[in-house]
Amino acid sequence: MTRLNIRQLAQFDIVDRCAGKVPAAVAEVLFGLACTLGFLGLRFGVDVVAPTAGPYALIYPSTLISTLFGRWRSGLITFVTTFLWAWYFLLKPVHSFQFASAGEAARTAVNATAVLVVLVLADLFRRAVRSGVHQRDDALRHLQNLNAELEHKVLERTQARSRTWQVSPDLLGALNEKGYFETSNPAWMTALGWTEEEVAATSIWELLHPDDLERTRDGFNLTQIGQPAIHFPNRYRRKDGTYRWISWVGVPEDGLVYCSGRDITAQVEAEAALATAEDALRQAQKMEAVGQLTGGIAHDFNNLLAGISGSLELMQKRIAEGRTGEIGRFIAAAEGACRRAATLTQRLLAFSRRQTLDPRPTDINRLIAGMDELIRRSLGPDVELEVVGADGLWITKVDPSQLENALLNLCINARDAMVPDGGRVTIETANSLLDDRSAQQRDLPPGQYVSLSVTDTGAGMDPSIIGRVFDPFFTTKPLGEGTGLGLSMVYGFVRQSGGQIRIQSELGEGTTLSLYLPRHVGEAEDGEAVEVMSATAGAGETVLVVDDEPTIRMVIVEVLREYGYRALEASDATSAMKILDADGRIDLLVTDVGLPGGMNGRQIADAARLQRPGLKVLFITGYAESAAIESGQVAAGMDVVTKPFAVAALGAKISELIGRPVDGAAS
Repeated sequence: MTRLNIRQLAQFDIVDRCAGKVPAAVAEVLFGLACTLGFLGLRFGVDVVAPTAGPYALIYPSTLISTLFGRWRSGLITFVTTFLWAWYFLLKPVHSFQFASAGEAARTAVNATAVLVVLVLADLFRRAVRSGVHQRDDALRHLQNLNAELEHKVLERTQARSRTWQVSPDLLGALNEKGYFETSNPAWMTALGWTEEEVAATSIWELLHPDDLERTRDGFNLTQIGQPAIHFPNRYRRKDGTYRWISWVGVPEDGLVYCSGRDITAQVEAEAALATAEDALRQAQKMEAVGQLTGGIAHDFNNLLAGISGSLELMQKRIAEGRTGEIGRFIAAAEGACRRAATLTQRLLAFSRRQTLDPRPTDINRLIAGMDELIRRSLGPDVELEVVGADGLWITKVDPSQLENALLNLCINARDAMVPDGGRVTIETANSLLDDRSAQQRDLPPGQYVSLSVTDTGAGMDPSIIGRVFDPFFTTKPLGEGTGLGLSMVYGFVRQSGGQIRIQSELGEGTTLSLYLPRHVGEAEDGEAVEVMSATAGAGETVLVVDDEPTIRMVIVEVLREYGYRALEASDATSAMKILDADGRIDLLVTDVGLPGGMNGRQIADAARLQRPGLKVLFITGYAESAAIESGQVAAGMDVVTKPFAVAALGAKISELIGRPVDGAAS
């Protein structure tokens, strides 16, 4: 848009004021009066004036005509009068300019000078006024042109906005404080089927989906206090009864909320379809993992069962043949298969985070130092070990034996990643304070953690491998060289301990596995090995055995009788409670945790202690059904034994519990 200079505007104002006070016609009349003097002098003999005033007197009509009728007539009159004046001056005799006396000549000269001054001043004044009038006229024409240009641009923009309002695919409108759209564009008809009149007569609360009412009302209330709504999605009802997803932008101004809504139904449906596909993919991956898990378990257990059953058959055959001297190695083979089976189930339970843990305050630096020789021997001569322990390392509460297994497993994996050239393994500890962002990245609550990292200089892994390393039975090692349960066991143990494990790896750059374990405020335990008690003979104490598995119940009863105890049996909670409700003496309750019949082993123990305060309880479990039965969390006079158990260990635990003093007396 053209802008007027402030100085120009001031000049136009001055011209207007001058022209308003002294019109051009008045200036012309004043000039005409002065010129009349020239006519008088010419007519009555004042000849000296005539040569001076004559030109003005003769040109005056042309100036007046110019003012009244236009410039082209002025040019014609000027030419004619100039010609007449030249004729008069050139043909008039020279002797006509004679004076009677010197005084007359002087007066004539003075009069002529005065007339000349008046004429000159009048002419200058006339010219100034005419110039001002012309400037004013030019300014007015310029302003008129600017106004016309401005009106044209305003019209163009108004038309453009009107076209935008008409053709926009987005829903546009002004929403008042009562929830009615005072204006709406044609897109409402296209998207929802409502005319402008119907939109204006219907509250938004009548058009919204019932599930979106409360959320939309909260957003609407915010706009009423001046806060804009940005990308606010909700569902609006079409005229045919269906709903469309609309994403709104609302800006409050002057008591109205100016809204723009975009139909995102297709986008929402696409996102829902994608989520469904992702769920299906995750379910397929879960089924693949379950299939891989069950296949791996079946393979390993079939191998173990073949060793056990084969050894038993050979033992039976040798006994029948009387060759008992040869059965020792078959017994050893069967026991070895049983131990491997126990290790396998322990790893599976660790992966499922349902193993029975014995968490204790642990100094990880001290634990690593105690394993130094074992780790170096496991890594071999081609691998250099470096340990970087943090000064002032915090204490963490974990199961020390499980943490040792996890660390050894990570070191062995690091060693295998550097075959055949060898390399360096670095074990590093640190105190880690995780803020909200760091904790979110590691899927942990914010707080203080102790980190344990194992880094190798091996070949590294690509992202497709990293995403599967914690899956059970997944391994990158050649067939027969790995079970695929190592890292899954570490993962389950760390998660069950309240921590997290993260992996960083690049091809050709090596791999770092980091364990994050929660900080424990307190002192670490001494860490010395606890002396295992040996079983001692009983003195006829009564022990109630509750287990739904007949074979296990039979083994426990035989162990009790072997050590001189009196054994009572129950296969479920109902029969166990009948025995406990009786008046007979019971010194120890040995019960499985998972039992049929509506009550588990912990509930039986709690009910029994209500009637028999101080009753000692030994829980036997294949996995941690409840965290309440784990060591360190059971009540006084209670303990836990994990299946499978050694007969000697079971006998020692029973002897320890019966000999341990407990407040209250069993009866």
